[in-house]
Amino acid sequence: MAAGAGKLRKMPGKFFYKSVEIAVFDNVYPPSDDSTLLANAITEADAKGKNALDMGCGTGIQGLDALLLGAEKCTFSDIDENALANARENAENNGFGKKAFFKKSNLFSALKGKKFWLIIFNPPYVDSGKEKKWHDTDGGKKGRETLDAFLKQAKAHLLKDGKAFFVQSSLNGEVKTKRLLKKCGFSSEIVARKRIFFEELVVFRAWRT
Repeated sequence: MAAGAGKLRKMPGKFFYKSVEIAVFDNVYPPSDDSTLLANAITEADAKGKNALDMGCGTGIQGLDALLLGAEKCTFSDIDENALANARENAENNGFGKKAFFKKSNLFSALKGKKFWLIIFNPPYVDSGKEKKWHDTDGGKKGRETLDAFLKQAKAHLLKDGKAFFVQSSLNGEVKTKRLLKKCGFSSEIVARKRIFFEELVVFRAWRT
């Protein structure tokens, strides 16, 4: 299956990304601009032959893309059992059932001792004080609480030469993220940007310093 940048196509009740078909369960965040920006930032070189983690997997689009790019296996984790069931169905329906593993977890709480070459996270990043269409987009105060907790825990679960990719809104503060990454022992760079109305979506790549 070919790698390369993918565009999201939508039909009633489902999405198509590259060669995968993605069903969306009720109350699960559907693939959106942030999803494709993050997925397209990851290359075959990042994923091929590696073990990956799709954190906060939702429909599983990030993990499916990693497997499409040649990942050896992928763990899909989410705090929501409905999202996990959605990701499982999508993995099985796209022929990745034997390479996909599922774990209910609040960030890394149920992944103690597990380490990965590739960690992908599309965190909730909407300020808890703002109105939301999807319940799972609430990122806490200033939209940073979940992201900050992730960054503080991620190093212990990333292999020495591994990489972590995550997306955030410019409204959350890029400089704050860069400072926290450095404090937590990461080097990082911004690898993708996309302007969406009043904000800019930003994808970070981070690795252990």
